[in-house]
Amino acid sequence: MVLFIDNKPYEVPAGKNLLETCLSLGLDVPYFCWHPAMGSVGACRQCAVKVYKDENDQKGRLVMSCMEPVVNNQRISVEDHEAKEFRGHVIEWLMTNHPHDCAVCDEGGSCHLQDMTVMTGHNYRNFRYKKRTYTNQYLGPFLNHEMNRCIQCYRCVRFYKDYAGGKDLDVFASKNNVYFGRAEDGVLENEFSGNLAEVCPTGVFTDKTLKQHYTRKWDLTMAPSVCQHCSIGCNTIAGERYGSLRMIANRYNGDVNGYFLCDRGRYGYEFVNAADRIRNPHIQQRETDRGTLLSTLSGLLNKPGVIGIGSPRASLQSNFVLKALVGEHNFYHGVSDTEHDLAELAVKILREGPVRTPSTKEVEEADAVFILGEDITNTAPILALAVRQSVQQQPAALAEKANIPLWNDAAVKGIVQDKKGPLFIATLTTTKLDELATATYRATPECIARLGFAVAHALDNTSPAVTDLSENMVVLAGQIAQALRAAKKPVIISGAGCESDAVMKAAANVAYALNKENSNTGLVYTMLECNSIGLAMMGGHRLHAAFNAVVNGHADTVIVLENDLYRHGRKSDVEAFLKACRNIIVLDHSVHATTQQADVVIPAGTFAESDGIVVNNEGRAQRFFQVYESKDMVCESWRWLLDIGAAANHARLSHWKNFEEITHAIATDEPLLKRIDAVTPPSQFRVAGQRIPREPHRYSGRTSMHANINVSEPKPPEDADSPLSYTMEGYRGMPPSSMIPFFWSPGWNSVQSVNKYQQEIGGELKGGDPGIRLLEPVADKTIKYFEGIPEAFKPLEDHLLIMPMHHIFGSDELSARSPSVAQRIPKPYILLSMDDAVALSLLENYMLTFYIGRYEYSLPVKVSNALPNGVAAVPYGLPEIPYTELPEWATTRSPKYLHTLTPTYTPKHLNT
Repeated sequence: MVLFIDNKPYEVPAGKNLLETCLSLGLDVPYFCWHPAMGSVGACRQCAVKVYKDENDQKGRLVMSCMEPVVNNQRISVEDHEAKEFRGHVIEWLMTNHPHDCAVCDEGGSCHLQDMTVMTGHNYRNFRYKKRTYTNQYLGPFLNHEMNRCIQCYRCVRFYKDYAGGKDLDVFASKNNVYFGRAEDGVLENEFSGNLAEVCPTGVFTDKTLKQHYTRKWDLTMAPSVCQHCSIGCNTIAGERYGSLRMIANRYNGDVNGYFLCDRGRYGYEFVNAADRIRNPHIQQRETDRGTLLSTLSGLLNKPGVIGIGSPRASLQSNFVLKALVGEHNFYHGVSDTEHDLAELAVKILREGPVRTPSTKEVEEADAVFILGEDITNTAPILALAVRQSVQQQPAALAEKANIPLWNDAAVKGIVQDKKGPLFIATLTTTKLDELATATYRATPECIARLGFAVAHALDNTSPAVTDLSENMVVLAGQIAQALRAAKKPVIISGAGCESDAVMKAAANVAYALNKENSNTGLVYTMLECNSIGLAMMGGHRLHAAFNAVVNGHADTVIVLENDLYRHGRKSDVEAFLKACRNIIVLDHSVHATTQQADVVIPAGTFAESDGIVVNNEGRAQRFFQVYESKDMVCESWRWLLDIGAAANHARLSHWKNFEEITHAIATDEPLLKRIDAVTPPSQFRVAGQRIPREPHRYSGRTSMHANINVSEPKPPEDADSPLSYTMEGYRGMPPSSMIPFFWSPGWNSVQSVNKYQQEIGGELKGGDPGIRLLEPVADKTIKYFEGIPEAFKPLEDHLLIMPMHHIFGSDELSARSPSVAQRIPKPYILLSMDDAVALSLLENYMLTFYIGRYEYSLPVKVSNALPNGVAAVPYGLPEIPYTELPEWATTRSPKYLHTLTPTYTPKHLNT
């Protein structure tokens, strides 16, 4: 359709509002309350434009562009004098009580309110009276609250309550005395609260971790990065100043994370700045220099019996170089055998099956979702946020029937009310998504798998049938099958969280059966680490095979890559393995139980100091770029391994010099990774002969940053591994989407400038969203259903089946080292069903003593009405709870020894 803007014709798509359309065309229309992910409510009145009846209408009428649909041959004016004057008055009203504190506000210079004020031409204030003031609140370790800066745009509440499902932030009072906060001081409970710092167009909610080591955002050295804390692979911007990482912000990727990040991804970065970071190499716990280290290692590696243990949190490049160094037959995945098998199963299903893995954006558009065995709020938070949006898809059809456009948020909510689309959740115990669910089912992984197999059989009777199902299970399976069959875009979600291959196979069967009739069916698997899928695609042996190789005398030297083995193997097995090793070489950036037993420790770079590629749960390969060069001996693990290989005269490693050559070798050697050298442009890529700057053009201080050391500043380093520069000099236009280090456009200094980088508002970035999908289904493949339906779970007397319970804060190894995240980590506990607690004479906070193998543990009890009998759940990954090969049976002691009235955690590890 055609839209005339200030008498100039434009071809525009139908179904949009005027504001969205103008922004997509690159026109500057000021706004506050509108957000592309949340639609329009018309609260701020800032986006006024003139609309004319026809070409003869000279007067027109003022409308709010966010609330006005686009119609064919419509005529509007953005530059009309009355429209501009009205926008100027509105900004003046909004600013009446706003403090003049830009100089001390964290958002100063990167503030949407500043941008819109300048855009409207409001330069001087006429308000001369006492300003309204508020008392600020403590909101937890992530956000600072400065309510006096509020302009009542309602974005915070709309995101927190309506979009993210939060319950503890609201709007209070009315008129000119509106307050956005909690009913009382306290930690914001929602897992996406940190997005308020970017959603808020002013400085009401700001990043508290940035405030602790404050710098202006334009003085950060920034680079495109990928979140390291779960398998979704959200795109981030990492910002550095004076050699420390200061901030993680969202980097828009329309397919993956859109406009938002979870709090673990946003605030888990502080482990990079830890005081106990490994910054220099050590031999036998003594610091050494680079020459001595390489000389020592070259002697060790020129002997037979060297094996390498990789890592699901290390890049493809680091894992591949280790594999090349020790040889394919001596390379082992550094994960538990269960996790190894589940990751390989996921790759097999996504490669050889007929069903495609949808992106996170596509999950948002699903109109029916079935979750098997996975608490995705804690294992893949952004996926859970997408599922929250998906339940609105079917009810939204009511709005379309009433001719209400979907961008009209208030009207859509008015007609939808509390209606929700089909969402079925089968998990071990309660989840935060239960409030949205059509039906929930609580059971052990065996019974969850049986439900999945039953649903698949109800969809297609050629899939394996499940015997001995209860009547309730038959009814539930039929209900789920019926809802999925009726959907246009159904999605099945499972993963490695409950550590059951039967559950993952059952999910595949459901998706296969649906796909026979509906090719739009999606199947999503979540993994436990950021590069679990990439490591599985590279190939390698099980961890216990490495243990056996050393214990049985077939090897005596091990190189451990960015991995704490105690998180992936039984304590007794790991101890026996390390004791049998003659030489233990560990490359890592953080101190942990494995580094403390190493003979040689090598300082590896974190994601902020490294270049690398990881592969997310959908098989999307994405690159993270080095933000800054470390001043210590820290560098990428793959670079250390290249140097070690060169010192040992390794035939292949001696020829690889940089990131690009390694990546090309991976694409050549690894069949499943053959396209990864196209993830980003090569290091020689230039735009108009220039590099892409990591620093904004407003960057200050390069000539005085080290004046206390030397008034002659050193030459900035040159990056041989990417087209990015470490300075503000370089190309100022639009870089390729995979290499956008920050969002900025003339007049748009805040994160809202992302609209200048998109093909259309809310759509993909210009040039396409970052990443290359490596896993696609086989077309016209004959379906082979999985067999092997497990028996129903039966509790054992005096035994509990110990199952993992994931937490967004604490279960991830790296983010748990962040001081702000550490404040949100739960204390250790063991969760029991009410019946089991009564049988064992236990109450909340009583201590339960139990044995796993030859180790004794004592944990405070929590009681659940949802947990199945005969099962106990313990938090996954907490440092205080040693790893066990879950699920695993534990024995309990007689009741008289089981409880004392104390909540204190007192672990006991007895070697018997």
